[in-house]
Amino acid sequence: MSGIKTVIVPVTDLSSATALYSRLLAAEPTTDSPYYVGFSVGDQEIGLDPNGHRQGMTGPVGYWHVDDIAGALASLLEAGAQALRPVSDVGGGKLIATVRDGDGNTIGLLQPAP
Repeated sequence: MSGIKTVIVPVTDLSSATALYSRLLAAEPTTDSPYYVGFSVGDQEIGLDPNGHRQGMTGPVGYWHVDDIAGALASLLEAGAQALRPVSDVGGGKLIATVRDGDGNTIGLLQPAP
């Protein structure tokens, strides 16, 4: 595990959010599509997800980068986490999953593409 390196923010107006985060981060998007806009800032990825609210996101989610997402997910579930989103390929082999801890906090897992 290498820590939280990705934060995904659910947005309703992708165009407006892109303009705002471009100013906030003083950077242009490195990924700009109708379903995701991403910014690389240092060693972090800040992503804007226009479908996040429909997928149950209520605020930004930090994603822990892991080498073995299936193993990390199993470990969290065994420790009492509740599954929210199963392991899913979000493009190019990048895998994500989310769980909820006992206090209702969302924890994201991300396995980078090979």
